[in-house]
Amino acid sequence: MKVYGADICIDCRNYKAIARKRGFVDSELVSYVDITENTANLREFLAIRDNDPIFDIVKERGGIGIPLFVKEDGTKTFEMDEAFAWIGQPPVEEDEIEEKMMACSIFGCK
Repeated sequence: MKVYGADICIDCRNYKAIARKRGFVDSELVSYVDITENTANLREFLAIRDNDPIFDIVKERGGIGIPLFVKEDGTKTFEMDEAFAWIGQPPVEEDEIEEKMMACSIFGCK
């Protein structure tokens, strides 16, 4: 499986922390591509993002679409639990999430 992400993304940081704890970050099971590391990585990600309908709703909402998980057969998902199942990993447990997102509304974040 290939994972596209960036350290500026909370979900990507959480993915990497969980993968590290479980022992499969950048292993034979998973390859992590930091899209902000260099222009080649960014181009590779944008080639997928610009042409795959999975990103339509993400782009409509002004999102980037990371982390993106890509199975060897080309199947794509934004869902970590689905991607973990692809490599025989159990779903994410609440206590594995290191960084929690703040609850935000029109009145600001709590």
